[in-house]
Amino acid sequence: MMLRHILLPFAAIAFLHFLGLMSAHAQAAPVSQCQAIAEALPDVTFASFKPWAALNVQAVVSDEVKITYIGHSTFLIETPGGVSIATDYSGWYAPPKTPDVVTMNKAHSSHHTLAPDPAIKHVLHGWGDDGGPADHDLVVGDTYIRNVTTDIRASGGTMEPDGNSIFIFEVAGLCIGHLGHLHHELDDTDYAEIGRLDILMVPVDGGLTMGAESMSRVVTRLRSALILPMHRRGPPVTNFLQMFGDGFGKSFAAEASVVVSVRSLPRKPLIYILQGV
Repeated sequence: MMLRHILLPFAAIAFLHFLGLMSAHAQAAPVSQCQAIAEALPDVTFASFKPWAALNVQAVVSDEVKITYIGHSTFLIETPGGVSIATDYSGWYAPPKTPDVVTMNKAHSSHHTLAPDPAIKHVLHGWGDDGGPADHDLVVGDTYIRNVTTDIRASGGTMEPDGNSIFIFEVAGLCIGHLGHLHHELDDTDYAEIGRLDILMVPVDGGLTMGAESMSRVVTRLRSALILPMHRRGPPVTNFLQMFGDGFGKSFAAEASVVVSVRSLPRKPLIYILQGV
């Protein structure tokens, strides 16, 4: 009994010290609100999952994000805090201003450049420069940016591991995902790592990435509220739209931009074709 009374205070002190370390770690590391929905998936191991409150980025439900289609797979994302992001940036399709962040993928020269404008502060490759998978977790202003790698077709038709990245931008309470040059259907681990995506940018070329049927299964599984087609070459976008039934709305925009907030997300999933696609 005396030994128990002696050991209990030491155990309590050790436990409090452990909690302090956990709290400090949570406050220091970027975290994802978009993975929260994936926590319920059975038999899936998460690379990292921590409470959203640990990320010191404030989100107001009335905050609006502007997304503009620039060309091919390049969108310009403009956040309430003034951060500008260009996706699959190659320099071929130039945004109207120099972005703060650009993401790139390896597939073709129309998806990356090895000589970006030096004024761009953050250049994020979707492939690992050291031969391993790319791993991005950074906060830029009011935006948290991370990636989930997928394999990509290489010369000869073989698959190169981790040559593509799905980039995810978490801002203003929204989870925005860009599929990049996706070459295969995703598995449960991929979906868990991605988590919730309110807005999805999806290639609709009909085969240069994946066939319309395979891509439609990915879109259906992700259950995003707003789906923005991109990367259309060859078949008309209507071929992609035909893969979806009455559970999806379909609309052609009158301009190249859309302004979105948490409150303005459509209740029914909407495939929204911006001008230029």
